[in-house]
Amino acid sequence: MNNLTKTSKKRFFIALIPPKTVQEEATKIKEYFKEIYKSKAALKSPPHITLQPPFEWNIEELPKLIQELNDFSESQKPFSMTLNGFSAFKPRVIYINVLKNPELLSIQKSLMSHLESTLDIVHQVSKNRPFSPHLTVAFRDLTKRNFYQAWLEFENREIYHNFIVDKIILLIHNGKKWEIYQEFYLNINQLNR
Repeated sequence: MNNLTKTSKKRFFIALIPPKTVQEEATKIKEYFKEIYKSKAALKSPPHITLQPPFEWNIEELPKLIQELNDFSESQKPFSMTLNGFSAFKPRVIYINVLKNPELLSIQKSLMSHLESTLDIVHQVSKNRPFSPHLTVAFRDLTKRNFYQAWLEFENREIYHNFIVDKIILLIHNGKKWEIYQEFYLNINQLNR
């Protein structure tokens, strides 16, 4: 196997990313978890709400993936999203709670269906459980002991943001962390339909 074959596949995922001010606040919370609770894994990606979990894709076929995401985003309209309070997947994950609304549930389901039918990208686990939108601030390297200490602090902490989602984001793993690869704007003209 030559080096080209080894490096031709990269990991990607597709997400919604909040506005810059919300990203900055969420990143400060992630940094607080790193400093106080020794949990830094969440800092390996920008603050986001995952729509399509990580998958591998051949770099040579990246134009095909980009074209499908362009086509998909053109068929979707911008929508409102609300972040309200903190929640957890006990005993390892603490996140900013994303309120479910029909538009969010619809775009996630439509995206996964579109990627499966056009590119054969399937995340089997996500197909078999309900979509639970969230913006992670601590996970994986958060010990159980630190989780319970942090949860006492964050369980009733207030945070609230409402904003318009007008794009989906393709992220790529560079070997160390996730980076934004490309943005795909939702179709503002769809609002009148």
